[in-house]
Amino acid sequence: MISDTVLQPESSISDYVSLLKPKVMSLVVFTGFAGLWVAPGVMDLHPVLILTAMLCLAVNAGAAGAINMWFDRDIDALMNRTKARALPTGRVDPDEALSYGLVLSILSVLTMGLALNWLAASLLAFANFFYVVIYTLWLKRSTPQNIVIGGAAGAFPPMIGWAAVTGDVTLAPLALFAIIFFWTPPHFWALALFANADYKRANIPMLPVTHGQRHTKIQMLIYTLVLLPITLSPYFLGVAGVAYLVSAGALGLFFTYTAVRVLRDNTHKSAKLMFGYSVFYLFALFLALMIDKV
Repeated sequence: MISDTVLQPESSISDYVSLLKPKVMSLVVFTGFAGLWVAPGVMDLHPVLILTAMLCLAVNAGAAGAINMWFDRDIDALMNRTKARALPTGRVDPDEALSYGLVLSILSVLTMGLALNWLAASLLAFANFFYVVIYTLWLKRSTPQNIVIGGAAGAFPPMIGWAAVTGDVTLAPLALFAIIFFWTPPHFWALALFANADYKRANIPMLPVTHGQRHTKIQMLIYTLVLLPITLSPYFLGVAGVAYLVSAGALGLFFTYTAVRVLRDNTHKSAKLMFGYSVFYLFALFLALMIDKV
């Protein structure tokens, strides 16, 4: 006799790890560590506390990602690049994913506050709130400016790293925040150009869907042009030296070049190139900042 019971796929450890968005987490941790590394007094901070700060940042970012995937599981099931995730395929129960994200969010904030300081913990909590509530629950499905405003959540890690060391926020970490804030729109819009069909299918108002590809490409170029002088600001604020200034200028000029190529290209080839380079660009920029500090 054939049973009518539908067997659900079994969850694995890798499924719960995937909920934390490890690739996104790695960028968060890296930029957060850069903010910590260039902060004055970092050499006086015990290595265990540095490790704790980075662990809290990683876990909190992953927790926010888990809550994001819990809320977005309906649209993730419609998009080719996300339909194989653990929640749309039923490998993880939605209630478990939500609980998982909430518990990790709270524990990471409390640990940061108790081990480092409460300013860093407050920034960590606000970044989590901004990504989950402001971006995921509100902006993502309601406005083409979703990634512009919501992208601020991903710009907090350098400020959090800085605050973990100093207990304050000055112009220097705000400049690092601004770098990621203005980098985010061209980075995500490059993805949105070649994933446009996915966003249309899921009814997500990304800029290429609502305003067309030409308008999006112009906006991408504008943001890269604004970003270039902002990336030079750490030098003028005394956080970095000439080596960083030259590196940031060269990296930024090529990023601008990729945006110009996207504007001139009627295919998605240049958009894919820009998207791939944008990730390398941010890693290389913050790596240059840390090497310059050494």
